[in-house]
Amino acid sequence: MTEQTDVSFGEQGAQLTYGSYLAVPELLSCQRLRSPAHDELLFITVHQVYELWFQQLLHEAAAARDAMLAGTAGEDGDLWRAQHLLRRVATIEQVLVQQIDVLETMTPQDFLQFRQLLAPASGFQSVQFRELEFLSGAKDPAYVDRFRGLTDDERQRLARRLAEPSLWDAYVSVLDRAGLPTGDEGALLGSLREVAHDRASYAAQWELAESLLHHDELAAAWRARHVVMVERMIGAKSGTGGSTGAGYLRSRLDLRYFPLLWELRSRL
Repeated sequence: MTEQTDVSFGEQGAQLTYGSYLAVPELLSCQRLRSPAHDELLFITVHQVYELWFQQLLHEAAAARDAMLAGTAGEDGDLWRAQHLLRRVATIEQVLVQQIDVLETMTPQDFLQFRQLLAPASGFQSVQFRELEFLSGAKDPAYVDRFRGLTDDERQRLARRLAEPSLWDAYVSVLDRAGLPTGDEGALLGSLREVAHDRASYAAQWELAESLLHHDELAAAWRARHVVMVERMIGAKSGTGGSTGAGYLRSRLDLRYFPLLWELRSRL
């Protein structure tokens, strides 16, 4: 039998190039500066990279949720896959926290050269970030009412996230399939304690809980790092979207996606 040569690999295939596969020309055309300020390119690039990472986080978190929900009575679902994807979520979120260091190479004076041109745009308007919060379990329907600049597509996406199961809902289903009580908050806390004290019997359930908590912890770390960066850049000034700026961000610092997993620490 003669060996076949796969000409789709190597330049002789001429099917794709690095630039065409990644749409590099289109990608590099998305940084549309509104001022001659040197640091505006950095500001736009960092925030566009955030949106790309948010897209990836939504992709991974939704798949992890679906893997947890995949089980039926007596079947665990694909818990290994859920654990694997949540580990990836945490790794990406570590990058998001560290990425703020890049933005802080811009001085407040440099930011003020173009900041006034941003109004009324604001990070508050990041639909993907809000989708991630909803998917994680922090569902806030009032956000949809407060943000009047939503497109029809964005409004539908947020409505879908509000209606669909969250990561927490999926984890509760994992506990339920393990035969653990989940009827109310007290029952859930009791089940979480049982999982924590009998990790030999509930290894998968414990590891998933720890992965969810890590996701929550890193989201909190990003919010804390973000607010300090904002205070360093603009002090107590109002946000470009009209919010109280750092004041609003500080009001979000106590947000927890999975409060029962945190309360569990006090009950062990």
